[in-house]
Amino acid sequence: MLIFVGLGNPGSQYAGNRHNIGFMAVDRIADAHGFGPEQRKFQGHVREGRLGGEKVVLLKPGTFMNESGRAVGEALRFYKLDPADVVVFHDELDIAPGKLRCKTGGGHAGHNGLRSIHAHIGAEYRRVRLGIGHPGHKSRVAGFVLHDFAKADRDWLDPLLDAVSRAAPRLAAGEDGRFQSDVAQDVQGVSAKAPPPKPAPAVTPAMADPKEAKPEKGSAFDALKGLFRS
Repeated sequence: MLIFVGLGNPGSQYAGNRHNIGFMAVDRIADAHGFGPEQRKFQGHVREGRLGGEKVVLLKPGTFMNESGRAVGEALRFYKLDPADVVVFHDELDIAPGKLRCKTGGGHAGHNGLRSIHAHIGAEYRRVRLGIGHPGHKSRVAGFVLHDFAKADRDWLDPLLDAVSRAAPRLAAGEDGRFQSDVAQDVQGVSAKAPPPKPAPAVTPAMADPKEAKPEKGSAFDALKGLFRS
């Protein structure tokens, strides 16, 4: 049995954010493979199903990003699993849009969602790092990840999520390398048939929502303070 965790912030106002690509990935897997209906559980939302011969629980923590580990730790203890049985899908600034990398263990690189999971279950879980690109300067990171994907991003985002869902049984079987290569080949095949996407514009403070510019205490922006290393 495995737990696939998608990271993101709860609430409709954050649903299309770059920071929520982890939620998008597990939702696409659930829909593509006929998982059961969503249930409230473990301080979040879960859907249960099978990938190949493996039972999988898909978990979206219902807390803000910086408290994600609470839900993951609760689920891990309930099912009596080890950290190695957890796969976390999350946004990655240092990987180009439309690409991903798999990793097991290591540091959290300043990502508050991973930092929280480290604190609750340790570092030896598996990760699917979903590239969203970088806005170019650390001062723009918070506005960038809390901003919705641009319309042009759909040219690479949907093919990536579809490829992840198709290759998910490889991940459930522990074949992380095959999963990564299958996704790359799948996305490359789609890209070869389509015109190259236009680059997304950099997000500047002037483009941010007023709520992002002057966030209220307890907002997702608060949860992002210290998100990435300086």
